[in-house]
Amino acid sequence: MALIFILLYAPIVTLVVLSFNASKTRAKWGGFTLHWYRSLFANTEIMNALYTTLIIALLASAIATILGTLACIGINSMSKKSRTVFMGITNIPMLNGEIVMGISLMLLFIICRIQLGFGTILMAHITFNVPYVILSVMPKLKQTNKSAYEAALDLGCTPIQAFFKVVIAQIMPGILSGFMMAFTFSLDDFVVTYFTAGNGFKMLPTTIYAMVRKKVNPQINALSTIIFLIV
Repeated sequence: MALIFILLYAPIVTLVVLSFNASKTRAKWGGFTLHWYRSLFANTEIMNALYTTLIIALLASAIATILGTLACIGINSMSKKSRTVFMGITNIPMLNGEIVMGISLMLLFIICRIQLGFGTILMAHITFNVPYVILSVMPKLKQTNKSAYEAALDLGCTPIQAFFKVVIAQIMPGILSGFMMAFTFSLDDFVVTYFTAGNGFKMLPTTIYAMVRKKVNPQINALSTIIFLIV
């Protein structure tokens, strides 16, 4: 276990340390500095990409959470055979390769003559986030007491009131977990975003990739450290 944790966290610790290194080279320690963090927040390109990424991540995770929760309620009310079929279909996007999903979505948008950009990225992120929300909400939904909803109706609640005060209240931990998982996946997705962004539209992962290809930029270490701490 110690070896596994070292392999997992040693690169992250190295990245964090290098974000405070005054020297641009990774082989030499040039002293402690916050210069890369200051220059990071002064970089308009990165800040615009970060703002766009956060907007898409919040919208995609919120919409995916709503759709995933409604899908869970619908699937849970099905017969055992139908539920098994739909859950199997739901799990396919999680098992499928990201590059396959990215290319297929890009082709779909091109065939439908939808211009690649903000809208296509948002739809793509919602698509791959919904299964993860279902995966988080379904266990909590199975643990709920079905008679509690009927009892709420008997005690004077309308169906909508009983739905929100009983069903949603009981599965709220699963909903919040699904939202956070969807937000995390959407925030750092690269492959699907790369194929559905189009030319000229910049997200944070694609911006970082372009910067890494050009040269070693210590601002990337600072940005990665911030993202790691937030997540």
